[in-house]
Amino acid sequence: MSDVSEPPVLFSRVGNAGIITLNRPRQLNALTADMVRAIAPQMELWRGDPLVTRILIEGTGPKAFCAGGDIRALYDQGRAGQLAPARAFWREEYSLNHTLKTYPKPIVALIDGIVMGGGVGMAFHGSHRVATEKLLFAMPEVGIGFFPDVGATYFLPRLPGHMGTYLALTGARIGQPDALALGLATHAVTSAALGELRAALANDVSVDAVLAEFAAPCTAPPLLDHAVVINDAFGEPTLIEIMAKLGHLALGGHAFAAEALETMRAKSPTSQAIALRQMQIGGQMSFAQAMKTEFRIVQRIAEGVDFYEGVRAVIIDKDHTPRWHPASIEQLDPAAIDTYFAPLPDDLDLEGC
Repeated sequence: MSDVSEPPVLFSRVGNAGIITLNRPRQLNALTADMVRAIAPQMELWRGDPLVTRILIEGTGPKAFCAGGDIRALYDQGRAGQLAPARAFWREEYSLNHTLKTYPKPIVALIDGIVMGGGVGMAFHGSHRVATEKLLFAMPEVGIGFFPDVGATYFLPRLPGHMGTYLALTGARIGQPDALALGLATHAVTSAALGELRAALANDVSVDAVLAEFAAPCTAPPLLDHAVVINDAFGEPTLIEIMAKLGHLALGGHAFAAEALETMRAKSPTSQAIALRQMQIGGQMSFAQAMKTEFRIVQRIAEGVDFYEGVRAVIIDKDHTPRWHPASIEQLDPAAIDTYFAPLPDDLDLEGC
């Protein structure tokens, strides 16, 4: 475990590998603005360094790769009316996501434990996404009045069938087998082998060859057992129709559908409407377009109500009884959802994507 006096992100070069270590284990390596601001220039230094032929990204501690962004800090800033620091964080985080996606050298994320939210943005845009049996993936943002960001507009709609929509609207958690089956992870290894794998990847040899050598079997993906229900219900065009189909399936004895419906009923209606729109349009977007779209959405989220209410209920007061506005999907105004996706003034839009 790192000492509190250590930097929140560490950089090292071992052999031909530039290594990024997220170093806030007590906070499950949650991503902060200072971490983003340290990582971005280091990536640029390694881009031009011929001795660095691949980048490794890892997390410190036994529990998490990275459990997300530092939501509490963003909440405090917004509640204090200080939106500028939050907006700067999202601008820099999304720009870093784009850098990872377009980087010319292999990026290998060693995902051992929880990976959610902002951690997904650090792990899933590189060329190689290595998952251990401890991986726990989720995009749970609709449960705190936020939305699936850090590139989810791009990668979730590209999952098989309507799996991405299911994950976005429910915030469901999945493990290594499902992540591998859906293409979220590219390789499976054991947690116990990570030290040896890390050392092997530092050599100037093929990344693919090393990962093939360390490949580990994993169990059958349980989520695929429910693919028919997911594709049937989450392929519907509106939230009301999705929930009606889940209700119909639940009455027919599908316990999985009943659980999904109950889960959705607890989430922010506004967030779910935003997420569904993302899933419907993101499959036709480039990564750069997706990031610009997300940056537009987050500006409006920061000025809204549900994000602060969701964080209050889940993280601050922990009463888990958020009062969403509006309170139900039936009360949603489609025109209001449109505003989240509207272009920003040219001088405020996300640049460099």
